[in-house]
Amino acid sequence: METNNTDWRSIICRGIESDELDYKAAQNWKTLSRAGKAKFVRHCIAMANTKGGYVVVGVGEDASGQPALFTGLTEEEAHSFDPTDVGNFINRFADPAVDFTLERPVVDGKRYVVFVIRRFRNLPHVCTSSCENELSLGTFYIRTPDASSRPAYRSSEIHALIQRTLRTQREMLGRMIRGILYEDHSFQGEQQQSRFQEEIGHSREFFRKRRVYPPGRSFHLAFTVSPEQYIAEKFSLSELRTHLQEAFILFPDAVFMQPEEIRNAYFTNVSLRYFSADRSRLWQLYQSGLFYYSGLFAFGNGISYPFLMKFFSEAVKFTAQLYDFMGYSTELMTLRLSIRGVENVSLTGIPCGSDDFEFICRIPEISLALERSAADLSSAPAEHTVTLLKKVCERFNLPEGRHHNLQKQVIAILTRK
Repeated sequence: METNNTDWRSIICRGIESDELDYKAAQNWKTLSRAGKAKFVRHCIAMANTKGGYVVVGVGEDASGQPALFTGLTEEEAHSFDPTDVGNFINRFADPAVDFTLERPVVDGKRYVVFVIRRFRNLPHVCTSSCENELSLGTFYIRTPDASSRPAYRSSEIHALIQRTLRTQREMLGRMIRGILYEDHSFQGEQQQSRFQEEIGHSREFFRKRRVYPPGRSFHLAFTVSPEQYIAEKFSLSELRTHLQEAFILFPDAVFMQPEEIRNAYFTNVSLRYFSADRSRLWQLYQSGLFYYSGLFAFGNGISYPFLMKFFSEAVKFTAQLYDFMGYSTELMTLRLSIRGVENVSLTGIPCGSDDFEFICRIPEISLALERSAADLSSAPAEHTVTLLKKVCERFNLPEGRHHNLQKQVIAILTRK
């Protein structure tokens, strides 16, 4: 869970508690009772055992019980949440230790304290000691959709906790096996990914400082593709432009990339970059093989289902072509997609019936990741586009059965010239 580029306003001012968000009124950690501190322990363990999340301190409840009083904290209250003191207390009751950080963002001139809690990596957290009436020895706490941090007592909840544990163990085992089979002593896997993350961070920061939002409401869509292995200068700058030109496909009414973008792209020291004249879109292809795309898109009553279908179709086809020409046919690529600014936004233009039911996203950001080879993408671009679109539409609570002839529509997009 990143904090460098976190939109603190969207978290603090959301005003709705969930399985990933809890609010606490302004308070001083040093003057809290043991029971008061134990509540923080329960929330931290519960969120770490579920999805991870945030506990925001400095938001009180109004007369109706809603977290709508954004008071913030005094300097004394904010500094009372010393990371060492808080961390020692919380992890006295947790095994293994909960991975969290304390942030002190300022929003609208008011200081808040935010617990940034990460989901467990290997084993779920168990409470190691009782405390007042808030914590019980040997309990696995979980976070529920109704914003409750409570013991896991239903069989389905225990099963879900076991499944998450097995999934993280499988992922760890997979990383170990890939490390043994494909180890490069110059670049270890985590180090390589951190180098890609550095380049992504440079692109994000460039765009963040210069972007201009379109009039009205808009959402932010980011798309990145990274190879398995980081080699800083795998391609020359001229090779990047050549591969882009080879991979480009002109689709009618294209929404992902236009031919003039390649003509107007310019070289940096390490990449080929395009930044639109209206400052709403950026893409960048690095010498390492990393591709980064970021764009702001206006919408009216909701985000268009046909737009997403067309965008993903063009993006998947472009990715398959580009990395095939770059020589990555059999190497696994990591495709990451994020769509921000979508909380309480509906999906429109769904060609599946005439009822008036709305499909609405209830989270502020949609994040997805896929691992595919260029050969895999090239062999079945429509299938991978359908997979991506369905995963996004799930976040808008669109049922599987509401997609009408989706694969045929995607194929029609991909074959139009």
